This record gives sequence, C-alpha cells and structure tokens, in this order.
Amino acid sequence: GIMQGKRALITGVANERSIAWAIAQAFKAEGAELAFTYQGETMEKRVRPIAEEAGARAIIDLDVSRDEEIARAFAELGKTWDRLDVLVHSIAYAPREALDGRFTDVTSREAFRVALDVSAYSLIALARAARPMMRPGGNIVTITYAASEKVVTNYNVMAIAKAALECGVRYLAEDLGRDGIRVNAISAGPLKTLAAAGIKGMRGMLAENADKTPLKRNIEHEDV
Repeated sequence: GIMQGKRALITGVANERSIAWAIAQAFKAEGAELAFTYQGETMEKRVRPIAEEAGARAIIDLDVSRDEEIARAFAELGKTWDRLDVLVHSIAYAPREALDGRFTDVTSREAFRVALDVSAYSLIALARAARPMMRPGGNIVTITYAASEKVVTNYNVMAIAKAALECGVRYLAEDLGRDGIRVNAISAGPLKTLAAAGIKGMRGMLAENADKTPLKRNIEHEDV
C-alpha cells in the first residue's frame, strides 16, 4: 500500500460512523500504522474496541481544550513512536442548544468561545505539538464543511468555527510548509455521523442534498 511504514495519529473517532474512522480504515488498507485519541471515559468505551480491532499502536485520552493534556498525549505517543507522518484532526464541538433556533438568539458568548476553541484552535494546538515529531513530507489533515461559506440552516456557530478552521489551515500551511509539512482541509458533504445527529433538520437536508447532486445520491463515508 501507498502508506506502508507511515504512522498516522487519528483524532475524533466517536464510533464506526465517524469520518475519522473511515479515514483510519482507508489508511490501514494502505499499510499505515495507526494511533487514536479519544476524549474521556464515555468515549473510551466506544473507541477502544474498534481501535484495538484496527491494530492501534496507541490509544490515548485527550481533551484538546487543555494545553497540558495535549502535551501529555504527545509525550505518551512519543513512547511508542519516534516520528509521526500524518495527523488527522477530526474534532469539532458546539453546545447543542446553539445548533437549533434563530442564530442571534442562540449564539451565546460561551457557545461561541467553546465552538471556536474546540473546533478551530485545537488544530493549531495539535499542529504545534506534532511538529517536533514530524519530518519533511508529513501531512496534517482536518475536516470542514461548506457551511463556512454559505448559510446552512441551524449550522449556526459551528459554521463560524469552520470558517476559522479553514483560515487556520491556510496560515498553518504557509508556516509549516517551510518544514516540508503540508496542511489541508477536506470539505465533506453531509454525512450521517454522531456529530450530524446534533443538527436539527439534518434528515431533510440529506434528502434535499441527494436530490441536487449530479449522481442523485449522498456521499458515503468511503468517498471521504
């Protein structure tokens, strides 16, 4: 496979329907070695069994909203691997109540702070922590969505976070390019994931989207 001998850290797997999980499976099929992060005990119960099934070299607890947690996670990863080839950032969060209702009413200062911190700043923080382990030819990939540019009903503050994430990708790409590290975002279409379940009216959006695409179908996880 084209990723034989490559080492990839996958963040953001919640269950088998996660985009991050589809990416991990594709990497494994191409020969990559994998490590995973999860957040907290509840997620560990979901992630550990499937990560072990994928032959994970490391499964690490990581709360990206805390710098000391990020430092600890990379120190732990360093015990298993001396280098990292790929970092997959598939982490986003906004309080659920901010994803339903009139944008002006539901976008509290706290919802904005949390969404931007967890969904956009975390890429910068993880990139900084990963850089010492990465060599020229390394890759950092994140997941975004077109709502960053056009209004999608109820996507609300999450869309602002994605716009910030995409801007961060450009600045990281320029900065880390001098170390030979590429930084990119994949803008996937709407997919049935745990995250999508939190957005009101998602089912209707999926139906409408399928109707408007040239292939008259929604994308599948494997497409991403």
